Amino acid sequence: MAIEIGRRQFISALGGAVATWPLAAHAQQPTTPVVGFLDTVPSDGYASKEVAAFRQGLKETGYVEGENVAIEYRWAENDPDRLPALAADLVRRRVNAIVAISAPASVVAAKATTTIPIVFLVPEDPVRLGLVASLSRPGGNMTGVNIFAAELAAKRLELLRTLVPTATRVAALLNPAEPTIAAANLRDVKAAAGTMGLQLRVLNASTIADIDAAFATFANERPDVLFISSGPFFNNRRVQLAQLATRYAVPAIHAERSYPEVGGLMSYGTDVADAFHQVGVYTGRILKGARPADLPVVQLSKFELVINAETARMLGLTVPPQLLATADEVIE
Repeated sequence: MAIEIGRRQFISALGGAVATWPLAAHAQQPTTPVVGFLDTVPSDGYASKEVAAFRQGLKETGYVEGENVAIEYRWAENDPDRLPALAADLVRRRVNAIVAISAPASVVAAKATTTIPIVFLVPEDPVRLGLVASLSRPGGNMTGVNIFAAELAAKRLELLRTLVPTATRVAALLNPAEPTIAAANLRDVKAAAGTMGLQLRVLNASTIADIDAAFATFANERPDVLFISSGPFFNNRRVQLAQLATRYAVPAIHAERSYPEVGGLMSYGTDVADAFHQVGVYTGRILKGARPADLPVVQLSKFELVINAETARMLGLTVPPQLLATADEVIE
């Protein structure tokens, strides 16, 4: 009798253990990782090809949005003051990684967490921004991509002078609401203008109305050429900027090819879609276990010159053969 009871107890315990195995296995299933995407612009601020390039980078590392990774998008709607609250929200949600697009978003994300991995996309040296210890060994919880948007200011002014060799006066349009980018652009364009013997006039604009007001001053005092600073706000207003430059007949140069694609005269800079793609790849590698501290900052080294020939003709400009020969694309 005692033996029978023992057998029953053993079988009962064994059955209970078997019943719990699926539950235990299910409980140990990895949860879907969540990526926080923090950007300064509105949700429609970047053309879909940039965000698509980011998703493609994730996909190449094995992560597909909606299948095995979730992305929490946070857009500051061109208001940098909203970034701290948006970053804090992502930290509270304990996302597995944060993608920070733009220098302001990256600086805010760095202040929000020192433990959650962060992949940034910035327009200038991230060491100077205080984001990483060095480019080859970032250290800490951050790494990412530098697109050199601010650091190419002198080269852009040189190209603009090549297109308009008679220019003596240059206006620089900056956004004081993006102080880091504005300071870097002003520093470099001021030095370049001095070297070229150009008179520099600085205009500030941080709203749509400010942009209109800045161009309205050209009715009385029109510069020979216009340098437009890099930055997410101006990029989001590229159609407005391109149209105003044409209306006031001012040759302008920009940081991204998206400007000449919508009617702007000329751009010189890195391929931003490629940068987003690389951010996606790095994010995927981090989700797989790589440490930001061990991933060198990507320094995009391919720069492209894009010229809108139709806009040049509208402005009465003849593009020099040397520019046509070196242009990566001429839009007719």
